[in-house]
Amino acid sequence: MEDLSFKYEHPEEYTQIESKLQETQAEREEVFREFTAPIRAQLDKMGISYQLIARVKSPYSIWNKMQTKHITFEEIYDILAVRIIFSPKNPEEELNECFNIYVSISKIYKPHPDRLRDWVSHPKANGYQALHVTLMSNKGQWIEVQIRSERMNDVAEQGFAAHWKYKEGGGSEDEGELEKWLRTIKEILDDPQPDAMDFLDTIKLNLFASEIFVFTPKGEIKTMPQNCTALDFAFSIHTFLGSHCIGAKVNHKLVPLSHKLQSGDQVEILTSKSQHVQPSWINFATTAKAKAKILAILKREQRGMQQAGEEMLREFFSKEGIEYTPENIRKICNLHTSKTQEELFAAIGLKTIILGENDKNELKDKPTPSNWKKYISFAFGGSKTNKEKPEEEKEPLQKIDSKKVLKLTPEAIQKNYVIAECCKPIPGDDVLGYIGDNNRIIIHKRQCPLATKLKSSYGNRLLAVQWETGKSLYFPVNIYIKGIDNIGILNKVTQVISQQLNVNIHKLSIESNDGIFEGRIQLFVHDVDDVKTITTNLRKIDEIKTVTRIEKFEDQPN
Repeated sequence: MEDLSFKYEHPEEYTQIESKLQETQAEREEVFREFTAPIRAQLDKMGISYQLIARVKSPYSIWNKMQTKHITFEEIYDILAVRIIFSPKNPEEELNECFNIYVSISKIYKPHPDRLRDWVSHPKANGYQALHVTLMSNKGQWIEVQIRSERMNDVAEQGFAAHWKYKEGGGSEDEGELEKWLRTIKEILDDPQPDAMDFLDTIKLNLFASEIFVFTPKGEIKTMPQNCTALDFAFSIHTFLGSHCIGAKVNHKLVPLSHKLQSGDQVEILTSKSQHVQPSWINFATTAKAKAKILAILKREQRGMQQAGEEMLREFFSKEGIEYTPENIRKICNLHTSKTQEELFAAIGLKTIILGENDKNELKDKPTPSNWKKYISFAFGGSKTNKEKPEEEKEPLQKIDSKKVLKLTPEAIQKNYVIAECCKPIPGDDVLGYIGDNNRIIIHKRQCPLATKLKSSYGNRLLAVQWETGKSLYFPVNIYIKGIDNIGILNKVTQVISQQLNVNIHKLSIESNDGIFEGRIQLFVHDVDDVKTITTNLRKIDEIKTVTRIEKFEDQPN
């Protein structure tokens, strides 16, 4: 699905990557043959029945890594991986055989000390089992080797259903992982989201995240998604614990709910009966269970607030002798800029809206101070009246033809479009348009996380857009550089940018530590081609080893 979507959403990039994969295929086959020759000899010597397979990274995975790491195709070192699939001599010993193979091949090639992934002893939440090790080849290249039994490979390729192929009679150890997975799906279905895409997001949160291992105060191990927080851990144990969580102790040190956990952490959850679920929690909860429970509790509380608010509004109408009709409710909604009556009821129930004189005047068609101010502000702007202004604001939206590709000309950008602050696209970036609430079109990069969310939830408000700015406008762009510190390095950088390329430096920050320097430069450029020219020329400086574009001046590259 990822490759198919990538092929149609970014056809040029897909074709380029496919072409480069074909060009380098012969080279990869030679690397695979040389790298696996001594491994084959060792496995034959051990009397193991096995297959050796070359796994090539998919076009989408390659492109995604190029985008997130800001690197070129040639800089991706793990395009090739080796998979060892063996037939265990004894099914009960397959875990031990995985480690025996690992020990044997690590005597041939030196393993990376930080890249051993043991999914054998602790399977992933989706049932995946394998031992991943990264080895240094004789040609100085890191190559990942995945060690799996035939059973583990079937589960990886076909999913949990493959467990039953190997199950004979009673229960098995695998059933425990299957039960966990089914229980997780049941929890998600207990509180289904109204949006199908949100539901799919929660499924993906559980099944496809990288995982870590954390411990309870009693030493019990728990598998959690990478980047999970103390709050996620609390909800994973029990909903009551999560909803009354006030903080946590991680490795005996006090931390907030939003603290991100690391593999090996020991976590103790602190609770209080007076604590209640806060709306802000949804911003740092990462697991499907935590998000679903927080939303369910907030919705339940909101329903209570809505009922209380509706009752308070009825009493207000009754007290003022005003008929309780949809038209009068709509007037109050408009006065307080509430989009729906449910939102109005909840705000009244929470006492963020206090019913008073303005509401009486609005219902009895008397001019209120707020309405008078609106009229003056519009009148001062020209000859348009208060009633004409909203129509004028809505006019651009009526003219938009969502079936056509909108041109991002200099005039259009300055008048009608907004460049998104989250990803700061510039001409040449792959972008899309989103019709905002104020009828203005916001331009996002396609790979921007917010744009991904908009694509899944607001597809009807998205537009195809195309840059047509030429070289008439300037856009800010941030460049990150890193390399070997040396006398005059700053002078070399400014010479390349200012003198050779004639580009103005808007902001510059250089730091040096133990012979390594890091720098951030903000420039004004016309388009992506300018950025490529700048980065290419900076890479020609001997001392500079890394040059990447970053979205924010303070950012570190991924």
